[in-house]
Amino acid sequence: MSVSKAPNSGWWRGGVIYQIYPRSFADSNGDGIGDLPGITRRLEHVARLGADAVWLSPFFKSPMKDFGYDISDYRDVDPMFGTLAEFKALVERAHALGLKVMVDQVYSHSSDQHPWFVESRSSRDNAKADWYVWADAQPDGTPPNNWLSIFGGSAWQWDTRRRQYYLHNFLASQPDLNFHSEEVQQAVLEAVKFWLEFGVDGYRLDVVNFYFHDRELRSNPARGEPDGSDPAVPATNPYGWQWHRFDKSRPENLVFLQRLRAMLDQYPDTTMVGEIGDDDGLARVAEYTAGGDKLHMAYCFDLLGTPHDAPYLHKVFSRFAEVVGSGWPCWAITNHDIPRVATRWGGTNPPPGLLRAAAALQLSLRGSACIYQGDELGLPEAEIAFDDLQDPYGIAMWPEFKGRDGCRTPMPWDASAPDLGFGSGAARPWLPLAEAQRALAVDRQEADAGSLLQHYRQLLAWRRTQPALLHGEMDLLPVHPQVLAYVRRHAGQRVLCAFNFSADAAVLPLPAGHAVAELLSGSGARGASVQGAELHFEPHGVLFARLA
Repeated sequence: MSVSKAPNSGWWRGGVIYQIYPRSFADSNGDGIGDLPGITRRLEHVARLGADAVWLSPFFKSPMKDFGYDISDYRDVDPMFGTLAEFKALVERAHALGLKVMVDQVYSHSSDQHPWFVESRSSRDNAKADWYVWADAQPDGTPPNNWLSIFGGSAWQWDTRRRQYYLHNFLASQPDLNFHSEEVQQAVLEAVKFWLEFGVDGYRLDVVNFYFHDRELRSNPARGEPDGSDPAVPATNPYGWQWHRFDKSRPENLVFLQRLRAMLDQYPDTTMVGEIGDDDGLARVAEYTAGGDKLHMAYCFDLLGTPHDAPYLHKVFSRFAEVVGSGWPCWAITNHDIPRVATRWGGTNPPPGLLRAAAALQLSLRGSACIYQGDELGLPEAEIAFDDLQDPYGIAMWPEFKGRDGCRTPMPWDASAPDLGFGSGAARPWLPLAEAQRALAVDRQEADAGSLLQHYRQLLAWRRTQPALLHGEMDLLPVHPQVLAYVRRHAGQRVLCAFNFSADAAVLPLPAGHAVAELLSGSGARGASVQGAELHFEPHGVLFARLA
């Protein structure tokens, strides 16, 4: 018997999602760690920004070996963040402010302290013996194949209880669930249902293409030493030496995502955005979001690396246009796993115009957008001493790769407060405060009409008045060495979006058949003008115009 779908307004299609990293957003009780009441107290900032939803990184019970991405109870709040009642209050406050709430769930793996794994590792014949990926050693005692962990070394860990190896694509304390088990799939779906019944509006799904592995455990083919261009994997990480054909992105994944979508479709106005790390991320985004029966939207890492010049961006969007079909992207330029875009694209002294151009680009692309906390302030990557590192990935890969702590430092709210307004100052924050971010605190930018924060607010408010940016198709103009340009079109409206991603002045001749009718005001775009059939740009200039 088929189940009828609940209504869905499609708010997420072209929506803006604001990512909150709970440990670092706001500390309400002075213990040095951000928490749910702290988030609730600061939600008005997100609403004033103009976002449609918040995505909360994991706040569930966890031993915190990977800071919440190692969940030991999918249905409860970790006491360091608060209680179920406090999460309920957060959801109610968000809804009162017009914000949707999306929670971050990690289903590819659990913590090794999850009761499921504790039982699974206890013997080879217990009720959950096959809930995780177990395999015998090869005759010489080595692991079953050549699969690697993203965090370094083999993806297989020897367990003395079962005298077998178990799979972990990340830390050894993060064993992979076996999605070939129907019982595992059902248990995950029940966890999904729990939070939907609780009132959440959707999910961000961590490493969503990692759910299934190759049943035959075939080794991945060699790729050779990488050139360092993959933004998801540092050049120093041997993970990039393989084509990951058998340890992720398996065809069975699509069937499970259809089951997952069918469950969400029973709840009104819900959505899912998936994180995809793959050898061909753009193709997987298209595949995983096509047809309206799997993920609503997804993002990969093509805008999360260092390259950002106009030819590179043109190549990314050209490739995506080739494969997208009926799929729907959610573009991100920073998140909790990637160095801050201000530093990654702008260096030690990022030009303010570059950050404005990055925001204008992200918010005018066809698709939805994820803004990471602090993007709207232009926060630079924080320098963290080795002794202060918390990230196990950074500790293992130091010093060539410094890990993810530099983008996770406490949010600066109040420039005059000793702790930048993060908490009460009673305890040292879990990561050091970034003094370089003090001048960029929210209160300073609130008082400055020309600040990046005010630019984001203006840009987001203006974007809501432009149907072509929310719903339109996207046509790239020819590649140019300095300027990326495309046309968004919808219901007879054509909006030209053009960005000078160089530090030099630029001229873009308009192709035949294109003529500017008027520059569009209200977006905060600056640094560009129309001179006949040419667009003239100052360094990092941005232009939005209506075409005749």
